[in-house]
Amino acid sequence: MQSTLNDNALAETVIGLYKTDVIRNQGPWRGLDEVELATLEWVRCFNHHRLLGSIGHVPPAGFEEVFLSHHSPHEEAVALTQTSLR
Repeated sequence: MQSTLNDNALAETVIGLYKTDVIRNQGPWRGLDEVELATLEWVRCFNHHRLLGSIGHVPPAGFEEVFLSHHSPHEEAVALTQTSLR
């Protein structure tokens, strides 16, 4: 139950950031196509340029790249399988 609450809080935080950064600050919108394009740009920027303190002041994509360079996909699959079997 606690994990679900944490997941919901994280999702609500990201949605709030999106609404502030894109919907409120970049409008008014003339159509859905403009919103979709702005959303894609925001996600790209969030993943590749925004520095997140919780992961060492690096962008999420950079953190993931470093993480994956130190862990093989096979190790991750074994760890996930072992965890799910408990």
